[in-house]
Amino acid sequence: MPKRPMRALAAIASATLALGLAACAPTSTSEVDLPSVVETGLPEGVVAELQAAVATAVAVTGASGAIVDVRAPWAGSWQEATGSLVPGGAATTVDAPFKAGNITRSMTCDVLYGMVADGKVALSDSVVKWLPGYPTGDTEITLEQLCDGTSGLQSYAPALMGRWMANPARDWNPRELAAYGFSRGLAYAPGSAYADSDTGYVMLGLVLERASGMSAADLYERYVFEPVGMDASSLPSGTAATDGRLAGLQSPVVDGAAVCDAPTDVTALSSSAGFTSSGVVSTVDDLSRYIRSVAASARDYDAPGRFDEPISLGEPSWFTAKGGAFQAGTLVGQYGSTPGYLTAAFADRDSGLSVVVVLNNSLAPDTVVRSLAWQLAAVVSKAPAAEGQTAPDAGLPWDAAGQGEQVVAGAVCPVG
Repeated sequence: MPKRPMRALAAIASATLALGLAACAPTSTSEVDLPSVVETGLPEGVVAELQAAVATAVAVTGASGAIVDVRAPWAGSWQEATGSLVPGGAATTVDAPFKAGNITRSMTCDVLYGMVADGKVALSDSVVKWLPGYPTGDTEITLEQLCDGTSGLQSYAPALMGRWMANPARDWNPRELAAYGFSRGLAYAPGSAYADSDTGYVMLGLVLERASGMSAADLYERYVFEPVGMDASSLPSGTAATDGRLAGLQSPVVDGAAVCDAPTDVTALSSSAGFTSSGVVSTVDDLSRYIRSVAASARDYDAPGRFDEPISLGEPSWFTAKGGAFQAGTLVGQYGSTPGYLTAAFADRDSGLSVVVVLNNSLAPDTVVRSLAWQLAAVVSKAPAAEGQTAPDAGLPWDAAGQGEQVVAGAVCPVG
């Protein structure tokens, strides 16, 4: 796998301070051990169902390509790239990098819990303890609330989407991103409800940088990439190279209809626009290792209660949030949309089943990629056991057909 680029220091810390404190940084943990997956491909019938589901999702989203990694410890694995890296271009490959999008948020919370284990911060610490004078008014917001999505902070993306599309290569200071979110005020009292907020995860990244004296890129390296063995993952600074990357596309909307045959290419959008909310660049192989390690609590800093007492997201009752991740039945993971990509990664905490998928057009609602991931999980959950293996007894609280209908319901481009 390709090596990671050198990671630049964050803008908010001087090089002298970062280098001085880096010498005192905790030593790296050893690479995690993951539950084994039987070394065989999935049965042909299962693969045919998976391929059909992905093909439908590519069509309804207007994506030029998709990359998928599906693993069932008792039955085998399936990894496939379909379509092209760019419209009409070279074929997509399974090792092509792309923006991981909201999966970054779970990693940011990994860093938080790792630093808690190292005694650097506490979940109950307030933002203003580490960033004095930050515009939170008289309201205290804790680091745990930033991670859980209960801070009440509103997202900055709606205010900046037009500027990103017009000038994707611009480098953004995370404090500037946070300021756009703060300018919208609090949606509710901190701790009282859950709401999606990129501002909250950017703020958490800023706090963790300040508390550690390290850049966010180096914190991911220390707590996530190195222990999990994610050799192709990084948090680029500035404008990153896009050669060989799965293109990031977004179809324009004209007169209320998506222009599916002429998407806008936003591959060059700087990772700084997402920072610790959605800026990580990765591959399906790395993200598969990552989400399986999360589900298995395989890192030495994984807190046993991180996902306990989850926050209800309404109906269905089995869909909840906590600890920077979503829980769907026994699955834990993240999904979402970042300009150019729809991404999802989920793994089963009981059986070890895992699904990672990316579609490279972000116009459709992010529930499409969530439903696709759950559809693929439902298909593979019923895969027969390979010789000498035993299939798990428990199933998932949804079926593949129902999730497939949800994929089509979110269509922005015609099917077939």
